[in-house]
Amino acid sequence: MKVAVWDTYVPKKDGSVMHFDIIVPSEIKDTKIIYNYGKQYLKSKSQTGELTSKECQFCHIETVKPEWESQIKEQGYFIYEMENCQ
Repeated sequence: MKVAVWDTYVPKKDGSVMHFDIIVPSEIKDTKIIYNYGKQYLKSKSQTGELTSKECQFCHIETVKPEWESQIKEQGYFIYEMENCQ
């Protein structure tokens, strides 16, 4: 399975910036769907914020990693946390 990686930076309530990737099947190109996945993730972290092309941009296509695949099949996406996501 090929996946699209969307690089995302969102300001947190405390002023720091969350950096995470939204990983989706490569055939999903509708930014509304991708941004909604990001908003669901932010809500799960008790954060708010807009997701637009300013905060979330397509980065690249790659082969799915085994640790992402089951979650993508279950919920449609995977979040790869990088900075200030806790």
